Amino acid sequence: MANVSWAALGTTAVIRAPRARLQVAQRAASRVIEQIDRLASRFRADSELSRINEAAGDWTPISPELVELVALGLSAAEQTAGAVDPTLATELAGLGYDRDWKELAAVDVGCPLTVPALPARGRRSEPWRSVDLQADRGLIRLAPTIGLDLGATAKGRAADLACGAAHRATGDGVLVSLGGDVAVAGEAPDGEWSIGIADDHRTRPQDCEEAVTIRAGGLATSSLAARRWWRDGEAVHHVLDPRTGLPVTPHWRTVSVTAGSCAEANVAATAALVLGDRARSWLEDRGLAARLVGVNGETVRLGGWPG
Repeated sequence: MANVSWAALGTTAVIRAPRARLQVAQRAASRVIEQIDRLASRFRADSELSRINEAAGDWTPISPELVELVALGLSAAEQTAGAVDPTLATELAGLGYDRDWKELAAVDVGCPLTVPALPARGRRSEPWRSVDLQADRGLIRLAPTIGLDLGATAKGRAADLACGAAHRATGDGVLVSLGGDVAVAGEAPDGEWSIGIADDHRTRPQDCEEAVTIRAGGLATSSLAARRWWRDGEAVHHVLDPRTGLPVTPHWRTVSVTAGSCAEANVAATAALVLGDRARSWLEDRGLAARLVGVNGETVRLGGWPG
């Protein structure tokens, strides 16, 4: 087995496959990931998502591929009672996250998590429920005041689709990671895939806090520590409380979840960061294996998570 990595979706893509077919696997995965970027990037003026956001208030044609991604985002909102909200694009842009991640003034991962002093906003009332998606007609209409951001669902789905494409192209066991969102398909080497867990997906394997194994499905790690930027002297992170449109008050630093797919795992990990002290019971009710690290360093393992 061998790895190859490249820049994609504002993060790092990694694929692991048999060395002899690694290039075939990468080509198959890259095509899928590029398609997701063209469909759902908030930072590409030529993406379909950007066109839809610009046309907010009007009925707009939408491709079947983006219908699937938007429907996934709305389903995640329904399943998490709004903790994962696909209509936070305007709020993220207002906090300075209006361009590709590499263009922001990044905060070091080791910088302590704090609550930024930001102006209060009006209470948001589940605007995701106002999204009119007519999948059968290929039409969508957004309220004029909202924009779509599918970051909490599209990246995990991209990992699932890219991994499946690479597996079909090679017939071999394949692992795909997109910034810590991991999907696997086919037979794993020695029956299991080993995955390192850390706040930042760029952490070297030998420096990870622990390693776990999975045989199928996906594993996602979401962290408040890794994706932060400076705004007017304040360290701001990217996980927003949908009720306020502001960064969530840190309770958990990092959450990792395994599920039947990477998309499902990523939704659950993001929801847990938003839910804070309610996350433990929410994950237990759903029978999900998870690892939660508090801002105080306490580690909680649920649902059979090893260790």
